[in-house]
Amino acid sequence: MKTLFLVRHAKSDKGDPTLPDRDRPLADRGLHEAPKMGKRLAKRDAKPDLLVSSPALRALTTAQLIADEIGYARKNIVVDDRLYASSADGLLAVIRALDKKLDRVMLCGHNPEFTELAHRLSSRIVDMPTCALAAFRFDTKKWSGVVKLKPAESTLDHPGA
Repeated sequence: MKTLFLVRHAKSDKGDPTLPDRDRPLADRGLHEAPKMGKRLAKRDAKPDLLVSSPALRALTTAQLIADEIGYARKNIVVDDRLYASSADGLLAVIRALDKKLDRVMLCGHNPEFTELAHRLSSRIVDMPTCALAAFRFDTKKWSGVVKLKPAESTLDHPGA
């Protein structure tokens, strides 16, 4: 089985219009919600073998705050430019290339591509609000098989749930 966690970054601060998009930080709400989501994941023993984040500050900070709560070392977070300003197909390419030795992988990034991919994998998921987590379990031994399969199981969780 392979488990994929898609985490949309927590609420960002849009107060400074002079900041480049990649440099936008989390808003106070996001700084509160990301650890809260991490605690929920810790209760479910949802620690990934690999956590990959977009390089955007709001996504990386979300990944770091969640990592703190689930016992995943911040230094082990992989920053991947392909998770920023991507597409569902681009995300699938990242997933397909994952090492088959990894069983649980968490990606932290952005909308609209995260919602689009989540919806493609499970038609029940139509929106991923900020700091939402979609989890998918696939009955396969290789990540390359994920693109051809529907998940055996899928869930959506978010701070407002």
